[in-house]
Amino acid sequence: MGNSEPAKCSILLVDDHPLVRRQIRRIIEEHPELEVVEEVSNGLEFLEFLERCVPDLVIMDLSMPRLGGIEATQRAKAVHPQLKILVLTMHKSREYLEEALAAGAAGYVVKATLDLELLPAIAALRAGGTYIAHLFEPR
Repeated sequence: MGNSEPAKCSILLVDDHPLVRRQIRRIIEEHPELEVVEEVSNGLEFLEFLERCVPDLVIMDLSMPRLGGIEATQRAKAVHPQLKILVLTMHKSREYLEEALAAGAAGYVVKATLDLELLPAIAALRAGGTYIAHLFEPR
């Protein structure tokens, strides 16, 4: 008959704070259909990883040393336009939201609401949609 299990969603974590990565990994590991394949701490490491492997989904911080999330997203999307990038950041400003979306991110979640919004955001991106943190009112 074939394998009826759905394919796992491979996720790359890009954040310079190990505690944040650990919290994200803890949430993801509670769901067998999701799998963290790697963790990196800045945008340059992220781009190097993409040369070896392209995950199904990237969870990307904006403020990181060496290369920030906006520029890393722009560079990655130029080479891999199908790549799904979910921004997870402390920045609550609409300016950062708009920059992230313009760079090619498909979702934007604020770290303060991580426990509530991470899984719905991942589900939305996996389904081909977008996800914007609930703290932003639609225009």
